[in-house]
Amino acid sequence: MRMHKLWPLLMAGSIGAMGIEAASADDYQLLVGSYTAGQSQGIYRLNFDSATGQINPKPLQVVTSENPSWLTVSKDQQRLFVVNENGPGQKDPVGRVSSYSIDPKTHALSLINQVQSLGNEPTHSSLSGEASHLFVSNYSVVEDPGGTLAVLPVGADGKLQPVVQMSSHPSSRVNPERQMSAHVHSTVSSPDGQYVFSNDLGADKIFVYRFDPKANPELPLTAATPASVQLPAGSGPRHLLFSADGKHAWLTMEMSAQVAVFDYQNGKLEQTQMVDLAAGQPVSDKAAAALHASADGKFLYVSNRGTANQVLVFAIDPATGHLQELQRRSVDGDHPREFSLDPSGQFLLIANQKSNQIVVVERDAKSGLLGKTVQKLPMDAPSDLKFLVRQ
Repeated sequence: MRMHKLWPLLMAGSIGAMGIEAASADDYQLLVGSYTAGQSQGIYRLNFDSATGQINPKPLQVVTSENPSWLTVSKDQQRLFVVNENGPGQKDPVGRVSSYSIDPKTHALSLINQVQSLGNEPTHSSLSGEASHLFVSNYSVVEDPGGTLAVLPVGADGKLQPVVQMSSHPSSRVNPERQMSAHVHSTVSSPDGQYVFSNDLGADKIFVYRFDPKANPELPLTAATPASVQLPAGSGPRHLLFSADGKHAWLTMEMSAQVAVFDYQNGKLEQTQMVDLAAGQPVSDKAAAALHASADGKFLYVSNRGTANQVLVFAIDPATGHLQELQRRSVDGDHPREFSLDPSGQFLLIANQKSNQIVVVERDAKSGLLGKTVQKLPMDAPSDLKFLVRQ
């Protein structure tokens, strides 16, 4: 029996359940975003036991939502923002963004409101430093209208306001199949919250903005100087991550399967290293995706999809941010779109989108290395994983 056929059986009788079973000190809650063209119904809230590495297959809650592919949890864990990656040809052809409240005791989700993203296939969102605005990346599969960055104010009550600013740029057109228009893949704030960096797969650039909503609430973003960071032709920038100390940053480039390393200061990124994830390998091996650092800042983990289907482990030089490869490990599945380190640091959870499963792998906190697989949980088209930690 295929795994995506098993998942509805595991959920039988649990749809919409709001109660929580008795939790131990090692229990955390896991939010799973997904694509809903198949069996998935939206967002799943599950219990995770960090003592055993086991996800309880019975959901605590299932939130019906169309293509909630990326989840953004506020720092205080009181709000959840979700992009609904809709577009032409889908059940809901309109890109949307949804806001939810998170109950401080039970972590139950309740819809606050939903607004349009004013673009197709919104694929990522992030909050400004003080959580006053949400930056939404409309990827847009089709050439017309192409990808855009949308800026949405967020009320103190978590309610999303309509888009106040849109931004787009010409594409590089290097790859005639994938770069004929802009494809904004992700957007993040600088550590000090004064700048915003938007990664455009279609343009082979990171676009840099100053963020000052007090100066102009209707146009909080203005082009920085320099206004962009040029990347190799046809590389396809995807996700950018700043180091905990704010001095360095790492960027996955999807189409070339590389990681660029930067020094960061005052809105400026200076490249210092380029790491190949699939050097000498066929194009089918090149599909870099997610990247996350360990809580202690010593290790960086990067997923590469395509036919490679690996998670790569790197040691981080604390002085330079440079990467040294330690391990390549199979994800035991297909298309690791996202992954997450659990709060204890003992496990890494992988969302294998195309093989319809979440894979839990042991992790050694001292060496950073990944060990054996401890669970393969059937889940239809998982796309993002976010933990909720008891306050």
